[in-house]
Amino acid sequence: MLFPFLRAPTLRHSILWLLVSLLLVFLVGMTLLSNLNLNYSKDAISDLRRQQIKEVVSGGLARIDARQSALASYTVTLANIGESFYRLGDGPSSATEATLKSDMENTLKQHLEDFEGASAAGLWFEPGILADGNRSYMPYYILDSETPSVAGQSVTTVPKRLDTESQFGEYRNSPWFSRTLGPDWQPDPQQAGTVYWSPVFFDLNTKRALLALASPMYNRDGRLLGIATTAWSADQIIDLVSEVSVTDQSFAFLNDRNNRNLSSLSQGEDNREEQALIDAILGLNLAERLPEAASSVRLPLTTQRMMVNGRDYELYFAGTAGGMVYGAGVPEDEINAVLRTMVSTNKQILFGTAGVLLIISVFLIWRIVRLIRELQASYTDELTGLPNRVRLQRDLQTREGAALLILNLDRFNQINSLLGTACGDHVLLVVAARLASLRRGVESRTIYRLPGDEFALLTSPESQSAIEELAADMRTLVTDQRVYWENQPLTLDASVGVAIRQERRANDPADQLISQATTAILRARQQGRHQLLYDPLVGIEETFENNLNWANRLKEAIDEERLIAWFQPIHDNQLDRVTKFECLVRMVEGNGDVISASRFVDIANKLRLNRTLTAVMLEQCFREFSGREEEFSLNLSYGDIAHQPTVKRIIDALDRSGIGDRVIFEILESDGIANYDEIRSFIEQVKPYGCRIAIDDFGTGYSNFAHLLSLHVDFIKIDGSLIRHLHEDQTAFLVTRGIVQFARSLNIRTVAEFVHNEQVQARVKELGIDFSQGEYFGMARPSP
Repeated sequence: MLFPFLRAPTLRHSILWLLVSLLLVFLVGMTLLSNLNLNYSKDAISDLRRQQIKEVVSGGLARIDARQSALASYTVTLANIGESFYRLGDGPSSATEATLKSDMENTLKQHLEDFEGASAAGLWFEPGILADGNRSYMPYYILDSETPSVAGQSVTTVPKRLDTESQFGEYRNSPWFSRTLGPDWQPDPQQAGTVYWSPVFFDLNTKRALLALASPMYNRDGRLLGIATTAWSADQIIDLVSEVSVTDQSFAFLNDRNNRNLSSLSQGEDNREEQALIDAILGLNLAERLPEAASSVRLPLTTQRMMVNGRDYELYFAGTAGGMVYGAGVPEDEINAVLRTMVSTNKQILFGTAGVLLIISVFLIWRIVRLIRELQASYTDELTGLPNRVRLQRDLQTREGAALLILNLDRFNQINSLLGTACGDHVLLVVAARLASLRRGVESRTIYRLPGDEFALLTSPESQSAIEELAADMRTLVTDQRVYWENQPLTLDASVGVAIRQERRANDPADQLISQATTAILRARQQGRHQLLYDPLVGIEETFENNLNWANRLKEAIDEERLIAWFQPIHDNQLDRVTKFECLVRMVEGNGDVISASRFVDIANKLRLNRTLTAVMLEQCFREFSGREEEFSLNLSYGDIAHQPTVKRIIDALDRSGIGDRVIFEILESDGIANYDEIRSFIEQVKPYGCRIAIDDFGTGYSNFAHLLSLHVDFIKIDGSLIRHLHEDQTAFLVTRGIVQFARSLNIRTVAEFVHNEQVQARVKELGIDFSQGEYFGMARPSP
């Protein structure tokens, strides 16, 4: 039989079920990974296509805004002319007034001829201004076609004055007033220079579709003098609307303030389809969907989806300077058309990979089964057959509440030394057999053999008195009866340490109860007792004294300026040389010993001295590298970035030094970041100085890729827990490769930390990681 260990039916069924389960896991995992990759690619490409469309629409919008701003400027210029002539004629004689009017009308006609695309222009004065009594002076000229005197000559246009005084009496009765200003309009000198637009209307005088623009005129005292108006051919605006060329079926549109379409979609020969699109756009009344903003603020394009004849469209639109709505529509199926080939290729890759995995999985299952058998053996003590320490740690992880009793044989080393290891093994076997009686009839109890001369009993967390009674029984079983070796009686003694927990917390170490029970044994012997229950309150005073000691040492180091910067080289794997240094804080003791930051940084955080450490590092590192060419990186915690005085100190240092383009700020990825908006705000403040941002210890936090996309960082420093075993741990290699590929897709450079030997560096270069840092290239030192 190929696999003899499969002869037992229950074991064979278990292995077969394991085989099927693992195959399903492989297939589901590959499918999930493939779908995730495909969805990511779809989102990225779709976003790129949409960005291209937005750029085209924004370009058209910019051209329209520029033209409409020019038309408004012409109107304001005309208002300035009216105000200037009024000042020239302020209080003149009637003869001077006649000359002034003549000059002003000549100027008006000249500007009308100079305004390209203008159809009419006028200066409409209030009653009594430049006129007698309640009469209104309202010179208004239109461009009138002049019939050629000789056949074949081109048609010319000349300014023609309309008799507006007789026709309207005063300008508020003219048609343009209601279209631009409206009946409720009130003059406001603070709004001088404002231009009011009308919708498109058909003018009977010029027989053309026009847009009217009006700008009020005021004297120096803020009195309303009248209104300057211009009329422009609607073709001046409509001709700027061009067909969107991102896809074959995309189109542009332009609606005026009254939601009337002013453009042809140019879709093709299907007029019904074009009309349906126009009707659908007009039905949305897009002007009402635009967000309000100050006139000087250009808001981003607004998007809207619509369906016409069963086809989905995406609309991108915005308001123009003249109060119109300009935009473009693109069918959604054309946006995603490029993804069809990708989906087909992805399926081929998925099926091919699944086939290869099916072949490989049989071999892998065979290897896994063998490893499981070896693992089961690793959980058992070879001498006694009891579960060992590894099994105890695993069992502790699966239990919420637990009581652990550890029995340590006193003076066992003397037995081994005087009578030999064979005698010692015999004693251990006898003790194991005696302790086995404690678990008879009690399923919750398990006996373990720990290294050396220790045994453990794991049980449920009963009352303290019951556990202490069980500890006494455990010791009695060992000490009350002698052990015989070659007919010689041996007397044993033992100490028992007990630790109890009612529930397990997520951050508790796996061997916490083992450490506590061992500590209880040591304290019992110090107190001359045979057994002791671990008390977590015992030792708090020692911890307090230790913290107080480090706090005093840290404060003295700050006062005596014994905090210094050390520098660890960062190797460029492409240039094959050191191009950067990471700056690390060190404490120099009075005797010259150098203390690593890991020894005092927690105390610094508790005493809120971490800001002082950051200030010291800023000053020393900027001074050190002001005369060097290498780049250097500084570590910042979330607390530093959220502390405005520290941020101001950083900005001041960048202002003074002028070396911001060589500064890299490393932000700890696993730090407790409460507000990512503060991180983004800090990055936006330092980026203009040329600074770059690195995420430190990447791969240890809980947010990783999601927040990386929003922070726009320049470097990822891959955590040393992945890099350290890169040459021998295939899982670490695969995870690191995924991080590198993701970073490369976002144009983010990567740094490998803890590169400690040549083998790791070889794998780092194989993965294409840009920089290396670690013992292989040099540890931190006092100078770069």
